Formats: sequence, C-alpha cells, structure tokens
Amino acid sequence: MSGLVVRHATVDDAEAICGIYNHEVLHETSTFDLVPRSVEAQRAWIEARSGAFAALVAVDATGEVAGFGALSEYRDRAAYHTTVENSVYVRRDLARRGTGRLILGSLLDHATASGFHCVIARIEASSTASRGLHESCGFSLVGVERETGRKFGRWLSVAIMQCLLHERGPVRSPLPGS
Repeated sequence: MSGLVVRHATVDDAEAICGIYNHEVLHETSTFDLVPRSVEAQRAWIEARSGAFAALVAVDATGEVAGFGALSEYRDRAAYHTTVENSVYVRRDLARRGTGRLILGSLLDHATASGFHCVIARIEASSTASRGLHESCGFSLVGVERETGRKFGRWLSVAIMQCLLHERGPVRSPLPGS
C-alpha cells in the first residue's frame, strides 16, 4: 500500500490494534489466543513494548492503523538473548497489499539495529499467506510442531520459520522518532 508509514505504537493506537487482534482471536487461527483482549490490556501490552522489544504500527496519511507488529522475547534463558520472536497482524480488509511486508521489514530492521542475531516466527502451519510473507522477507522453514494447539474444534500445527539477520540485505533507514 502506498502512503503507509511505519512508526512505534503508542497507547493511542490501542483501540485500533485491539480491533485487528480481536478479529484474529474470534475468527482466525493466526493467534492461538481464545479470549479477546480488552482495550486496557492492549494499552498495557503497548506500554510494555519499548526499546528492542518494539511494537510498530503501519498508518495511512490520516493516522488510521492498517496493521501492527512486535518483537518479543523468544525464551527467558540467557543463551537466547540474541533471538527474538516476531508477530505481524494486518486488517483483513487491507490484506495482500504490502502492509505485512512493510511491517515485517521494519521489524527486521529494528531487530538488526537492536543487535539481535535471529528472528523466529511461529505460524499456524496451514497459513500459506503468512508463510509466504515471511519467506519473502528472508525466513526459512526450520520445522513444524504437529497438532500443538486446538482452536475452533480442530488441531492446529505450528510452522517454525527463522531469519538469520546477517543473511539479509542492507538495513533501511530507521523509523521516525528512533
């Protein structure tokens, strides 16, 4: 989508992020959450994301949120400190227009600038769109965890994809306000 800008999320974005995320909770398998988030919980989630563990939003010229993404701790043991996990969500009515690629590319640039070595994506295995997005941004499939989640009355598997940041091309310019 042309005209979108990626920036750090603020608590003012909580309602829009919550709407995007809760649609996925209630209707899709892109998250294994089963209970929608409150706007207050979404604000707390945004406030907890700072520095290297950023939450980013893609916004149009009017400031409307088209999608969001975040970097999170991969595991809490010290040897994993150079690895993060990413998540990307785009409003369903704006899907397949480049918003996810813009957000994911910005997250990878942020991870590189923050000194991380590796980014992991955990994707519901049948999601060819999300797997394709990640592959187009330099991720490779490294495994599948079979039937590890249950949602909408069916077993779901998780594809594990990995991006080694030093194997990517040059980093783009930093986000506004960085």
